Amino acid sequence: MTDSSPQEHRDLVAIGASAGGVEALRALVAGLPADYPGSLLVVLHVPRSAPSALAGILSRSGPLPAATAQDGDPLVGGRIYVAPGDHHLLLIDGHLRLSRGPAENGHRPAVDPLFRSVARVAGRRAIGVVLSGSRDDGAAGLAAIAAAGGATVVQDPEDAIYPWMPRAAVDQVKPDHIVPAAGLGGLLAAITAAALPAVPALETDPLLSAEVAIAELRPVDTDEFSAPAGYGCPDCGGSLFLIHEKPIPRFRCRVGHAWSPESLLDEQAATLESALWQALRALEEKATLSRRLAARRATSAAGTQFRAMAEDAESAGATLRQLIARLGSTASPEESANSWRPTGRDVR
Repeated sequence: MTDSSPQEHRDLVAIGASAGGVEALRALVAGLPADYPGSLLVVLHVPRSAPSALAGILSRSGPLPAATAQDGDPLVGGRIYVAPGDHHLLLIDGHLRLSRGPAENGHRPAVDPLFRSVARVAGRRAIGVVLSGSRDDGAAGLAAIAAAGGATVVQDPEDAIYPWMPRAAVDQVKPDHIVPAAGLGGLLAAITAAALPAVPALETDPLLSAEVAIAELRPVDTDEFSAPAGYGCPDCGGSLFLIHEKPIPRFRCRVGHAWSPESLLDEQAATLESALWQALRALEEKATLSRRLAARRATSAAGTQFRAMAEDAESAGATLRQLIARLGSTASPEESANSWRPTGRDVR
């Protein structure tokens, strides 16, 4: 590996956002100088079938032009590239790559594949930014950027409309900077303006390379870097493999769907609730049919049997309704957010 040039700068910015992210992105780009030399790659979690107007919004919100990324585009400084719906946005050999690779935490585009690809290509030149969003998306990818020597930036959870993505990044990565969205543009300009000292380049992590290959939809043997986890994939039903990665593990199935523990738990809860509703529907249909048969044979022994079946089904249905209500009675996201406060603003 060769030494880094003394004149290298951190000029490749990977930004990830989800719920509440549009407002944070608008504030970020509004704070950028018109002569900002870096390139910004943006993933906002959006429904796969919905067209995104984000590029137009960001172009109107700040001095830099923004466009929806096109497969094969060379990376140009002073521009913002936005991931289109239903495609991961990756940086491969200095060019943009759009991929319909496996979803991560149920999303495509997803934040973590972008972050990993930028970490692999840019190394110390990378800047990872996590903005408003739910769950813990982005934390694993931000950790990859940190491990490659890049800078890590997180929107202050107190400033985020949805603080869970920033909070997870703060808890798991210990980012270099924690600032409100309005201060992100100026911070990025300052980080990019500072020249990097010459140090030996880091070796590429084989796991990072494998996961970028998975996002590109290339076949990878997951057995090489993981062990069976004992859980099923919510996307395809296949077995999940445990990826031993600090500070917390993650999970992938054989075809590449990836889950963080928090997102996997949320999907399991949704699957469980769906199963309970299906069971409740079946019990209510059984009770209704049994009542009708009992009415037709009201004076016979069969009528008594059908009435008993209806009562049993109705009793079981009442129990399921109570269970569904109890499973949904955990503290609201707002209550969870109010129980956490960041320990600092800018730790570098």
